[in-house]
Amino acid sequence: MKNYLNFETEIKRLEAEIDQLKDPFNQEGLSEIDTDKISKLQNEIDIKLKEVYSNLDSWQTSQVARHEERPKAKFFISNLFEDFISLSGDRFYSEDKSVIAGFAKFENKSVLVIGQEKGDDLDSRIERNFGMMRPEGYRKTIRLMKLADKFKIPVIIFVDTPGAYPGVGAEERGQAEAIAKSIECCMELTVPTISIIIGEGGSGGAIALASSNKVLMLENAIYSVISPEGCATILWRDPKKTLEAAKAMKLTSKDLLDLEIIDEIISEPLGGAHRDKDIILNNVKKSISSNLNTFINMEKDQILLQRKNKFLSIGRNKGFEKNSEAMESLTLKTSIYEKIKNKIFQNKKNYLISTAILIILFMFIFLL
Repeated sequence: MKNYLNFETEIKRLEAEIDQLKDPFNQEGLSEIDTDKISKLQNEIDIKLKEVYSNLDSWQTSQVARHEERPKAKFFISNLFEDFISLSGDRFYSEDKSVIAGFAKFENKSVLVIGQEKGDDLDSRIERNFGMMRPEGYRKTIRLMKLADKFKIPVIIFVDTPGAYPGVGAEERGQAEAIAKSIECCMELTVPTISIIIGEGGSGGAIALASSNKVLMLENAIYSVISPEGCATILWRDPKKTLEAAKAMKLTSKDLLDLEIIDEIISEPLGGAHRDKDIILNNVKKSISSNLNTFINMEKDQILLQRKNKFLSIGRNKGFEKNSEAMESLTLKTSIYEKIKNKIFQNKKNYLISTAILIILFMFIFLL
């Protein structure tokens, strides 16, 4: 049974009529299927879908991003990659089933694949903790990302989470520290990293795995610091003002591309990714392939610099400088005295000699 959103009432009625027409036993005895009427209704559905989905507001987009039938990380991993080997455990506490991670082949090349998985039914959603990762999940991804970096293997990440798990146990085991370490690890990798927001990109739970060279978004996905409901509750003290909150937060793919938070929008089939999973699968595959190819001739230092400059440029009037090399000017300036001091103290074995040189240097300055 299909699930429909509250703004798809007319589409639901038309599709129910088509299903009835396709059933030859919907009346007494065997009836002839009216193919002409089915085609006419299908055209009406396509027109209605185009009309509705070309004018979605921010809150409606959030509803589409959370659709129960929307393809999840497990679907993309199973259909886009070959020879996937799932790896478990953080080597500290336990395994976190809300994240799937392992090595695989993409177009005959080795890649590390990480996916935040929400689950498809109630049992799997409970098992996967609705895609909300615990500290051990982030520590597992850190372990594997460092392994990929060691063997020069690109990293592909599917982001889909309402946020990191806020439970007492998770906080006691260092949730904030694990997220911070994950961001740090992502930023320090010298291999290409691509993050794809396929549904919800919520808060630190998402940014922990979206600090990548390329951040891509499906057309009807969302990416924000908090949910629209949470924002409405905090700012207006009214959870019903989700539309106002969603608009103010600029959480849609179009808004984020305009703000240069993300790098690319991956188009979805008419009516959302859940309506034609083959099309969205093909679109995602093409996007991953083209983005990976941009890093083929880049050295590891260039990959690291590109990622650093990408995040330094965010919020600086849509890019600080067009020339990525010029972003080095954003680094902290040091005085000549600081440079001399740092140079002297580089070798800790010569600490006493360094101290004596500094004393002589200060005496020389004061005597003059």
